[in-house]
Amino acid sequence: MFLIGENLNVMSKRLGEAFQNRDAGPIQEMALAETRAGMDMIDLNIGPARKTGPDFMEWLVNVVQEVTDLPLSLDTSNVDAIEAGLRAAKARALINSISARPDRMEALMPMAKKYNAPFIGLTLSAEGIPRDANERGLCAAEIMAAAASYGIPDDDIWIDPIILPVNTQQLQIQGCTEFVMMLPDLAPSSKSTCGLSNVSNGVPGHLRAIMNRTYLVMLKRYGMYSAIVDAFDRELIAIARGEARELETLIHRVMDGEQVDLSALSKEEGDYVKTTRVLMGRTLYSDSWLEI
Repeated sequence: MFLIGENLNVMSKRLGEAFQNRDAGPIQEMALAETRAGMDMIDLNIGPARKTGPDFMEWLVNVVQEVTDLPLSLDTSNVDAIEAGLRAAKARALINSISARPDRMEALMPMAKKYNAPFIGLTLSAEGIPRDANERGLCAAEIMAAAASYGIPDDDIWIDPIILPVNTQQLQIQGCTEFVMMLPDLAPSSKSTCGLSNVSNGVPGHLRAIMNRTYLVMLKRYGMYSAIVDAFDRELIAIARGEARELETLIHRVMDGEQVDLSALSKEEGDYVKTTRVLMGRTLYSDSWLEI
């Protein structure tokens, strides 16, 4: 699985001040650490950056490229900042993201074509977040059709189903999983990606990792091509690289409906079983789901 490091983020408590002061040192240290952790790409999330976005994105791209050759994902809602990053990038940068909203597609599709840039197609329409797999499919179809009208090849489109927090949107998790299962038939030549950590947003901090890892196994089974992840979760990276086969097999058994005997498992294995049941909607989410 192709992994995009999420840790260079303007909202990061660790790096927020460095972003604000344009202090290259901590930013370059993080970029190097993500590279050494085995990421395939680095996401540069500068948020809306309404006033100084283009100048800041150009500076950030250049600062990161001084210490790593990894390709970059340009993550901002500021269209001008996206173009500034595309111009500064030495390798093809990924646009993160283009939703199915007409204004967003009209602003960014020509840019993707001009710079030969792949992009994340976010299944978000003018009506908002889709309610189920079918609505996600409609958004994806609109994005694919618009891209085709600009001559953008399907394999440059990375479809994102929009993962929502399990603690507030548990039913949406099943819609997202179902969409990932549908995607190879809907857009066989496209890629897929997701902001994996969104699934555990709001979950108690010490429990976020097992939620993220479990959902990665589930999505990986259905062909998820890539994910934007915490670069420093070693167990999650091992899952993505196919180095946790026994764990994957266990989670697949639960996904297939097997009533796994928890008493025959270790505490860790049992926690993964319980987490899978929550993500499949078989158990109602609560912050104490592992204690039930």
